[in-house]
Formats: sequence, structure tokens, C-alpha cells
Amino acid sequence: MSEEDKHKARIFLHRGDLRQARSCYEKAVQDDRENGPKQELSDSLGNLGNVCAMMGVYAEAAHCYGEVLLIQRELQDWNAIGQTLANLGNVHAEAGQTEKARSHYLEALDILRPLPDQRALGILLSNLALQDAMLGRIDDAIANFTQALECHRAVGDENGLAMTYSQLGKTYLQAGDGRRAEKCLNNASEHFIKLGNEPGEAAALRLLADLYEHAGNEESAIRCLERVVMLDTRYGLLQFQQDNTRLSGLLHKRLGP
Repeated sequence: MSEEDKHKARIFLHRGDLRQARSCYEKAVQDDRENGPKQELSDSLGNLGNVCAMMGVYAEAAHCYGEVLLIQRELQDWNAIGQTLANLGNVHAEAGQTEKARSHYLEALDILRPLPDQRALGILLSNLALQDAMLGRIDDAIANFTQALECHRAVGDENGLAMTYSQLGKTYLQAGDGRRAEKCLNNASEHFIKLGNEPGEAAALRLLADLYEHAGNEESAIRCLERVVMLDTRYGLLQFQQDNTRLSGLLHKRLGP
């Protein structure tokens, strides 16, 4: 029955029916506890944890990942251990438990850094840096985002580069380093354009508009916001009203009294 339940779970997951996928994986876990080898149980628990995380049932997801971790440590599957620790960090981050998330990310980093998976390491470093930034550990955040960029470049991860440049630019803004922030955000915008990710481009341009407006460069801020408002309209983005009001204010200010 375990394989049948897993097959059904994958179908429901593909359809976006998370409730049914969760039910099938729960049955698969029960069967694997009774009949399957530990690796099969670990895989089923991991899949159940993933579905619970997607559903926002973070405590259950963390419980599944914790049990997976015990099995993986027994099997000494170090790459899998690192990935599961990262998943635990993600769950705690989504639940707003920043310190717990950071602790799991740091443990995962110790395991994944010596391994050859640069893609996974880049994602992990970016996630760790986000938690550092939220905790006000700006220097740590900048260092980890910078290392993440090196990993993304090594594997040609354009999406990782775009997102990380944007996050690093935002962090430099927090630190009051406008020059580095501008460079990162322009790089982010270019990578988002290359990917055809215009909502991502809009997010980077909003931050650039913040930078230019704060620096008194209202013409550059207007150019950024004009593009942002156009993209808001094209994609029905929720920020349209706020962006349009902000642009109107700058245009009115340019006209003078």
C-alpha cells in the first residue's frame, strides 16, 4: 500500500490538492513504519514535512523533519542531513522564529560547506543572511550574501543571483551605504530582466527609487517609479496604488507650486 499511497500523493501534489497529498503521505509513513526500510520511512516523512510546510502547518513540518534527521544521522547521509537542517531552518523562518532558523542554518552550513553542492550552499547562505538582516546582524548578512553570490555564479544560477543582489542591495540600504546598494540593485534589475521576471525587476526598482529619493535625485526616482507603475498595471501587482501615489507626488513636486 505504501507505494500506491506515494503515487497518489504525487498526483494530488501535482494538482495542488495539498490536503489529499498530506493524507496519502500520512498513510505512506504509517505503512513504512511497519514494513519499510528506514530510508523509505525517511523519504516519506520528508515528503510529508514538505507538504505540511506548504500548507503552513509549521509545527507538524518541523516534527517530520526532526524525525527524518534522526534517521539520516543514523545512516550518516551527510548531504541529506544538511538539506534537512536547511528545511528545518526554512520552517522556523516561515513561522517567524528567527533565532531558531539561524541556528539550524548555521548547523547546516557546517555540513554543506565542505560538500560539492554549490547550488544548495548558495541558497542556504542567502537564507542565513536574511535571518542575520532581520536580527540586525548587518555585517554578517552582507558577508553571507556575498558568499552566496559566489556560489550562484559558480553554477550559473541566474535566479539566485537576481534575488541575492536584490537582498544585498536592501541590506546595504539598511547600512546607509548608498553606493554599494545602487550597484547591487542595478545588478539585480539586470538579472531579473534577463530572466524575464518583471515583477522581480519592479521590486528592485522600488528599492532604487527609495535610494534616489533619499539622496535627493528625484529625476532618477521618477524614472524608476514610472517603470514600476507600468509593471504594476501589466501584472496587477498589489503595490500599484502606493506606487502610483508616490510617483504622482514626485511629479507634482517637480512641477513646483
